[in-house]
Amino acid sequence: MAENVEEPWTQARGMFASLLAGPVLFLFAFLLAPLAIIWGYSFGHTQGLKDIVVDGTFANYAHALNPLYLSILFKSLVFAVLTTGICLVVGFPVAMAITFAKPQSRAWLLLLIMLPFWTNLLIRTYALMAVLRTQGYINVFLGFLWNSLSHLVATAHLAHLAPFQPLDLLYNNFAVILGLVYVQLPFMVLPLYSAMDRLDRSLLEASLDLGAGHLRTLFQIVVPLAMPGIASGVLVTLIPSLGAFLTPDLLGGVDSQMIANVIERQFKAANDWPFGAALSFLLMYVTFAAIALQSMFTPKRGRR
Repeated sequence: MAENVEEPWTQARGMFASLLAGPVLFLFAFLLAPLAIIWGYSFGHTQGLKDIVVDGTFANYAHALNPLYLSILFKSLVFAVLTTGICLVVGFPVAMAITFAKPQSRAWLLLLIMLPFWTNLLIRTYALMAVLRTQGYINVFLGFLWNSLSHLVATAHLAHLAPFQPLDLLYNNFAVILGLVYVQLPFMVLPLYSAMDRLDRSLLEASLDLGAGHLRTLFQIVVPLAMPGIASGVLVTLIPSLGAFLTPDLLGGVDSQMIANVIERQFKAANDWPFGAALSFLLMYVTFAAIALQSMFTPKRGRR
């Protein structure tokens, strides 16, 4: 009687093909095909009010390289880099605190990090506007402190302080950066925590026992070992920040618009879909470049 040899799971091609067929068709129908259509539009021009003629022209890309649009793209990149840097500086100690917290507290801390995802982004942005506006919570609190200080100074007959002038915290670059950090910070903390949670803590103990000190251990042991998490966090923070639309639209002023806002106006107000498509794919090419750089600087791990 022939021995029944079990087929290795890696050679069960029929099963894998049947499982992949649905997701592949879904991605092709609702992601790749629409992207291909928009990519084709980027090589065309509008004819009349609604018709788009694809004739293979590069005029839209040439127009997208206009210094005006390149300056907006560069400003968007600066905003995204600043947002990513602030999220890294703020998120790294937060991820470390979660990693080294007690197991009972760790779950609650992770819940607090993920809690903003339970609320719609539009609602969170309007809540931030209520905090930053002229009569918002920050200015009201600062005004209360200033008035209290003025009352104490006047009571002591020391001086007369001028009335409190509310800070201009909304509709400027500061509000856009703050809003982007507020939105993107969890995307930085979670990859950092995932990387640091796998650290071999005996290495940290050995470093401290050998007299390296906490700062030296942090920069020479923790940071290099957490580099894959840092690279992932930077990537998943930088790319959404670069293509952010809602935050600069609601929190920014005229000089705080990003490239995504320009693209939105081309598809809606200007009704110039080919030029909007060219700008969209120009942004996508920049995103691909960021992904390529991330793959180049991420340490490669060999198979075990």
